[in-house]
Amino acid sequence: MIEIDPTSDVAPYEQVRSKLAQRITAGSLVVGTRLPPVRRLATELGLAANTVARAYRELEEAGLVETRGRGGTIVSAAGDRARARLGRAAEVYADTARELGIEAEEALRMIRSALRLAPE
Repeated sequence: MIEIDPTSDVAPYEQVRSKLAQRITAGSLVVGTRLPPVRRLATELGLAANTVARAYRELEEAGLVETRGRGGTIVSAAGDRARARLGRAAEVYADTARELGIEAEEALRMIRSALRLAPE
């Protein structure tokens, strides 16, 4: 399902959370998909169950998944809404950059910096 980089400076729970969030928002984990139980995913990844549980909790707080007791943890419809919300925020950002006379490349550099990505 996902892989963890043990040499990364990013905490394992955050690697799990971000990789699942990316798959949800990209649509490769569609609404209604059941995620593996915490213990099983922890075993597969070589992590403590509490590490995976924390990632699932944060995904639930973000509205990307729902935990249904014995029904497990499933991808919620909020993943689709999250993508739409981010698209609207991008449009507002682009409009603001244009209003301020900021060139597209500079606006993109600012986004990359905010996302902590390397410049292109």
